[in-house]
Amino acid sequence: MIDPLPELPTEQSDPRYSQIDRLPTGEIVALMNEADATVPAAVALAVPAITDAIEAIATRMRKGGRLLYVGAGTSGRLAVLDASECPPTFGTDPELVQGVIAGGPDALTRSVEGAEDDAEAGAAALADLDVGPLDSVVGVSASGRAPFVLGALAEATRREALTVSLSCNDGAPLSAAAEHPIEVVVGPEVVTGSTRLKAGTAQKLVLNMISTVSMVRLGRTYGNQMIEMSAMNSKLAGRAVRMVSDIAGVGREVAASALDAAGGQAKVAVLMIQHSLDAEQARALLHSHGERLSDALSG
Repeated sequence: MIDPLPELPTEQSDPRYSQIDRLPTGEIVALMNEADATVPAAVALAVPAITDAIEAIATRMRKGGRLLYVGAGTSGRLAVLDASECPPTFGTDPELVQGVIAGGPDALTRSVEGAEDDAEAGAAALADLDVGPLDSVVGVSASGRAPFVLGALAEATRREALTVSLSCNDGAPLSAAAEHPIEVVVGPEVVTGSTRLKAGTAQKLVLNMISTVSMVRLGRTYGNQMIEMSAMNSKLAGRAVRMVSDIAGVGREVAASALDAAGGQAKVAVLMIQHSLDAEQARALLHSHGERLSDALSG
């Protein structure tokens, strides 16, 4: 079999790490920490491309579109992780931000042989989700060559969805397949070819940006507060009370009472307190201002 990847930076062997199996543990840890410290600088070089992609994604999401991540292996697991954090953090419907991994749910915890190489399966996954023109599809692949992801982006393009790519090599085929290519070139890994390391860290940072900034643009934060979060446990319930208390400038008991009356919706609770409204009136006011609390408070 001919190896199609030997020239990729993510596949190169870095001579600085060629003797790590003979080094003391502390030295290996220090080398990894030193390597990881280079990742934010690589991400910084891609900020303009990341910004353009987020603006395009948020524009479609405002019109009702979904954000769909597609990846294989580590990239797919990171994609699913980022998507799964959106409902508890931003109170989104689980359908709004989704992660698709080659091999399906089983691939989250173990390798599914050949799944990454199946371009037709990537296309079928997007077809199964009935991707359309309002949706945004982000293909994630460290090498920028995963056939599953390429197949998914081709199908997304055919269906007129917005396409974004995230890879860790220059001139990746995935970049050529996307309207908004993002390349974060982190170079060789401490363990040769193990892209769960620097490449994985870079992808996690960019996915954090894409989901978080998109949600900020959609009004799902107030300042830097998680105003739409789901208070699903005691820690988050306490955070919601503190948040309403701080924003509305009232005591914790008043905030807790308003939250209870608002069905746990922090935005509604704040408006109830600030404008002396009942829950339904507060919801109507919020809706009339595009669900943006800052606008509803000043309107």
